[in-house]
Amino acid sequence: MTVGILVITHGGIGHELLETASHTLGICPLNAEALSVYPEFNIDEMDAMARVICLRLDTGDGVLVLTDMFGSTPSNIARRLLELPRVDVVTGINLPMLIRIMNYPKLPLDELKQKAISGGHDGILACQEESS
Repeated sequence: MTVGILVITHGGIGHELLETASHTLGICPLNAEALSVYPEFNIDEMDAMARVICLRLDTGDGVLVLTDMFGSTPSNIARRLLELPRVDVVTGINLPMLIRIMNYPKLPLDELKQKAISGGHDGILACQEESS
């Protein structure tokens, strides 16, 4: 069994990140789904959908929920999921974060959460022009 991954983002960002990470690695070694949030959607309906997806993704090892921005509607939906057993939430998803956790499909939930955080941090760099 592995930890399930639920990506909750504004618009199609989550779907695109999952697709790009899977394409980059050639496979998606984790059971992962994305939930897109749009302004016209009802937050209670989105919350219910997120819960159904979490239950489907949890094969016994839990679910790591990744969102795009803390304090946003996707993040607020994700925070409600913390009421469920074996759910952790990390905000600020980026491609390096997602690729990092896909490289560790056998880690338990708490360790995978830490890999997500470190992968997200490590993927943010200030590029400088090379000096000649």
